[in-house]
Amino acid sequence: MHQQWHSLKRERQAEMDASTAARATHEILYDRPREDRKRTRIAGPFTVESLSPHRMREGADTAPPVASPDFHTHIVEHLKSAGVQSRIKAQRLTFDWLSLFPGEYLHAEGAYSDESGESQSVAISIGPQYETVGRQWMEGAAREAMRRIPKFKQLIVLGFAFEGYTADERTRVGILPILPVKMSPELMIGELKNTGAGNLFMNFGEPDIEIQRQPDDTFVVKLLGVDVFDARQGLVRSDNPDEIACWFIDTDYNDEAFFVRHAYFTGADEPYKKLKQTLGDNIDEAAWERLYRTESLPFVRPAAGKIAVKVINHYGDEVLKVYEV
Repeated sequence: MHQQWHSLKRERQAEMDASTAARATHEILYDRPREDRKRTRIAGPFTVESLSPHRMREGADTAPPVASPDFHTHIVEHLKSAGVQSRIKAQRLTFDWLSLFPGEYLHAEGAYSDESGESQSVAISIGPQYETVGRQWMEGAAREAMRRIPKFKQLIVLGFAFEGYTADERTRVGILPILPVKMSPELMIGELKNTGAGNLFMNFGEPDIEIQRQPDDTFVVKLLGVDVFDARQGLVRSDNPDEIACWFIDTDYNDEAFFVRHAYFTGADEPYKKLKQTLGDNIDEAAWERLYRTESLPFVRPAAGKIAVKVINHYGDEVLKVYEV
């Protein structure tokens, strides 16, 4: 009886589809672009993707999200092989040993040798598997690391994405330095081969900028470069803007979502010079000069009193920093 009912239902649906096809007005909604020969469309070979920063709702459960133990093991095994990298190969941070640590915010412990050959103990906090690393996570990991006796000399926080307010001067709690490290989305693949190659863990740092107030009460942001903490030497190293592919400003940041209100490009040897040559006469030189720069156009003071600056390097790694103006 069920088969008979199912057969009748299919016949009825076929009659309805045929009736719709015979009487409905058709309009093709794809493969029919409107051509405008006065405009040039450009498609690049890459995309920039990220997890959106968020805020925890008040009253929500504040316990850290629980990730699979296999995920932590997977990350630690790759960290052993790949180490923490930066643009300069010689400054790669390699570990003498790493092992899992059964903590709430801490998931591994280990040691590395600094420039003088002295062993430095390190705690590893692996951020949420499907969420951004926020202030609560950073502070929880720091508190847990500082309770350990003997104390760790360094805390490394790994994350697929970091909220803007974590990329500020809070890179140290007491005497404990905190090193935020961006994990590659490739690590989401459980079957990723552990070869030690690739930029799986990148220490990118934070933007180094100046905010200048103009005589007409507008503001201008000047990009000086990126400050990167070199764990092996125990100091902050400053890179110039040549290491940045592009940078964006949200001139009215609301602590919840980053809106690109200003977009600029930079980098050594004008990386988009070939693009300009290809486009030829289609390029508006004045418009291009407004985009290729390390000093923003003026903007008015935001109503909320905050701006956010996001920079992206040539590897596609990004970092966001929030400023009060």
